[in-house]
Amino acid sequence: MRLKDRVAIITGAGQGIGRAYAFAFAREGAQVVVADLNEAKAKAVAEEVVAAGGRAIAVTVDVSDRHSVQAMVDATVTAFGTVHVLVNNAAVFATLTMKPFEEISVEEWDRVLAVNSRGTFLCCQAVAPVMRANKYGRIVNISSSVVQTGRAHYAHYVASKGAVWALTHALATELGTDGITVNSISPHGIVTEVPRGTITDDQWAGILADQALKRKGEVSDMVGATLFLASDDSKYMTGQTLGVDAGLRYT
Repeated sequence: MRLKDRVAIITGAGQGIGRAYAFAFAREGAQVVVADLNEAKAKAVAEEVVAAGGRAIAVTVDVSDRHSVQAMVDATVTAFGTVHVLVNNAAVFATLTMKPFEEISVEEWDRVLAVNSRGTFLCCQAVAPVMRANKYGRIVNISSSVVQTGRAHYAHYVASKGAVWALTHALATELGTDGITVNSISPHGIVTEVPRGTITDDQWAGILADQALKRKGEVSDMVGATLFLASDDSKYMTGQTLGVDAGLRYT
């Protein structure tokens, strides 16, 4: 019960890794806000969490929109009284088509950065006053190993996650005096139920060859690290980016 009576907002929690976070946080005693752009998926996950004995509500949110994000935080405070934990999990990823950077349109670039970078910024900005009032907070941002590998044909995604990594360091400095920690996770090779057409079998073989652990990542591999950063187990850590990457070789 590492998160007993804590209130946690998890964005992008309607499926995949975010859904796993919702269940794991509830099992650890948190009151969970399942936030997602897809209202039906958010409600379904929240109902499943409640049916399993947890406490959860569903909130529809577009993280790229300031008013929508503020409404999410307001709904959380109305339901549970405060916010202790924010997991910035929502991102544009699985639907992206890999292409040379010259072929990425301005519209596609803006869409990816609006969700992945601006969305993280807006969510942090919206919860900060509540956390500052509490003199306590745990913010966990999700970056990516591609920031270090510079994966080709993914320039918009790499740039968006690089911004998340940098923002984590900046906010850790600004929020630390109020007892708020800000850390990020850099995952690699995590497979979810969400279809992805960006990696072929041959590419997977090459990826696994560069890993110390010779297997694909599972959703459960992300849960432990995220719970660690969301709980008081990591209370003396901030401004850090934790690699959950199977020992990926970056050089």
